[in-house]
Parts: sequence; structure tokens; C-alpha cells
Amino acid sequence: MKALIIGATGATGTDLIQELLEDASFESVHAFTRRPIGLAHPKFQEEIVDFDSPQSWRESLQGDVAFSCLGTTLKVAGGKEAQRKVDYQYQLDFATGCKESNVPNFVLVSSYGANENSKFFYPKMKGELEQAVRSLHFEKLTVFQPGMLERKKSDRVGEVWGAKFLNLANRFKLLQSLKPLKTKTLAQAMVNSSKIKSSGETFIKLGAIFSFAQKSAH
Repeated sequence: MKALIIGATGATGTDLIQELLEDASFESVHAFTRRPIGLAHPKFQEEIVDFDSPQSWRESLQGDVAFSCLGTTLKVAGGKEAQRKVDYQYQLDFATGCKESNVPNFVLVSSYGANENSKFFYPKMKGELEQAVRSLHFEKLTVFQPGMLERKKSDRVGEVWGAKFLNLANRFKLLQSLKPLKTKTLAQAMVNSSKIKSSGETFIKLGAIFSFAQKSAH
């Protein structure tokens, strides 16, 4: 299979690329990024693109499965409008291009609590993205809704301390349904889910992601 990916420079995307390159089911991995990754591998190809001009690289969206794990924070983006452009518009543009190019299998990283009717900005934005991607009617759509993520060398202070708190609570068998999720585990689950022969929509939340990371594709 040929895999397409946006969000390759992020923590989840970095782990995802590694998983894909090590998986014999994938003969090539094509990443679309705004800056070079600097990765040399016979199966890997990167294309530097302008996410504000999706029509300029849409013809390159030829593959069997597409992974969308692009995202930023409000602080890094500098405001809600800028974050929405990255977390919503860029991912929707990618999904739309994949659909137009007849990519049958789409995997989207969303968020726990995503709800288009939420009164809060972030879950509302994620919920709206889910609905927009669903409306494209991919042959197979898998949406991951992870909770707290553990990123390698994360500079997100709230996330780091949140993960430490939850890990401590888990030791005392508290808040176990909110167990922090390593990005590598999420990446493994994404790859495994993409290889399962099925159709329609699948939403994978929190604890179920851990079991998907261990599953073998059938």
C-alpha cells in the first residue's frame, strides 16, 4: 500500500512515519509538509507544500490510505483563527483532495470530547472537522479520539504535568479510563486500523486505542 500523511513533523506524525516505514504492508510513504523532515529512507518521499494553496499539490494525493494528524496549540498558533486554520481547514483541504483523488481509506486524529455543538472552542472545532470529513463519504473512515497524549520531549507544560498527574493517579487505580496515551501507541493503533479490511465509519476512543495498538490486521 501507499500511505499519504500530513502532520508528519509532529510527535504523532513522527512516530507514525516510523511505524509505516517498518511495516512491510506499506511500500511507500508520502508526507506533505511545510518544511523538510530530513529523513532518508527508500520508502519515504516528502513534498514541501503550501497548505494555503491545496490546489497546487492536490494532484499528488494518489494512494491507498491517508493519515491526517496535523495540529497545533492556541499558544503556538497565536489565536483561535490561526489554530482553526491548521486544525480544521488544512485537514479538511487534505481530506477533500484525497476524496477527489479516490483515496479509499482515510484515518483522522481528532480529540476526546469532540462535539460540533460544544460551547467550547477546541472540542467544537474538532467536532465540526469530524462532521465535515464524514460528509465526504470515504469508503472507509477511521476517527481516533485520544485523550491526554504523552509526546517525546514535549514543551507543552500543561500536557506534561497533566500526564504526570494521570500516571500517578493510575498507579492508585484512579482515573484509569483517562490513562495517558503515548504517541507511539497511537501511531501503532492508526497503522493497525488502516490494514483492517472493512468499510464505513469507525470511531476509536480512549481505552480502545490501546487494544487497537496490539491488534493484528486481518
